[in-house]
Amino acid sequence: MSLDTITLPQALKTAGYATGFFGKWHNGKEGPYRPENRGFDECWVYEKGARMAATITHNGTSQRMAGTYPTDLFFEKATQWMDVQRQGKKPFFVYLPPKSPHGPFKEDSSDMPNEDYKKFLGTHPEMTVQAAKIYWEVENIDKRIGEMIHQLEEWGIADETLFIFIGSDNGASGTSKIYNAGMNGQKGHPYQGGTRVPTFFRWPSGGIKGGSENAALISQMDIMPTLLEITGTPMTDQLKQQIEGRSLIPILKNPSTDWKDDRLLVHHVGAWERGQATQSKHARVAIQNKRFTLVNNKNGEELFDLKNDAGETKNVIDEYPEVVDQLRKAYDQWWIRIQPRLVNEDAYQPPAK
Repeated sequence: MSLDTITLPQALKTAGYATGFFGKWHNGKEGPYRPENRGFDECWVYEKGARMAATITHNGTSQRMAGTYPTDLFFEKATQWMDVQRQGKKPFFVYLPPKSPHGPFKEDSSDMPNEDYKKFLGTHPEMTVQAAKIYWEVENIDKRIGEMIHQLEEWGIADETLFIFIGSDNGASGTSKIYNAGMNGQKGHPYQGGTRVPTFFRWPSGGIKGGSENAALISQMDIMPTLLEITGTPMTDQLKQQIEGRSLIPILKNPSTDWKDDRLLVHHVGAWERGQATQSKHARVAIQNKRFTLVNNKNGEELFDLKNDAGETKNVIDEYPEVVDQLRKAYDQWWIRIQPRLVNEDAYQPPAK
């Protein structure tokens, strides 16, 4: 991630927040790019290694933690750190992206903290050992979140704490044959099954009513402007130029509000080899609005009507030429706009005049 990008914790620190990171970091391992140098005061970072023999870094100091399940460690350390902040009357921001569920998985139990995953075996024809372990890891995260919220309640700060749970950074992987909500594709695919996930917000004193739902088209990009508005973080010119998301406050307080969602979102699987940006422009990518999604992958170009075909089963690209033209042009503009941010890309070329 470009070093001239203002991160969310860097911005929140200007509003007086303590910031903590606990989990998996995929924004650069070199010194300047690490979380402890991108605005986080406290950092417990998964570096590498097997699930029960991982190398974990604490504020820059690495140690191999044999016999430790990383996800449990991150929840434990995050809770301990929050306790210190709340006792010091310090407002805090925690970012906790757990290592699990994630492969690789072994066929035996040596990569798990216990054998509880076996209770899922035999419950479905497609239930493999890998799938059973994924199900257990999802269940475990749910348990840890419940424990964390319960701890906030015991401290008396649960209602005033905004708790956000983002389902994943991608769709299902390893369990899509068992259940995928009727969506097409999985992790690594530009279809809805690879990109669409649920998000949950809990903030009783902030006006969020439990049990309410909203199907607006939102993105992880919207989290930063939402939190900056809630915390009253000063909006510098650089922040204003950088932020592309929208504040979610209107729909969080009133799910039935007429929140404009006539937006376009791009999903690019990315992960191309260095110097291969040009060849990767149309590889595994989709651009969508609330109704349509234009997909490019090994099957060529496809258009799906998500309103009438949520499972993306019928290619309607010949039926909506104006929509296709709009989405193609918007994607070309997005591609040009992101080029300067590809800081590791040797093949960057300025857009043609």
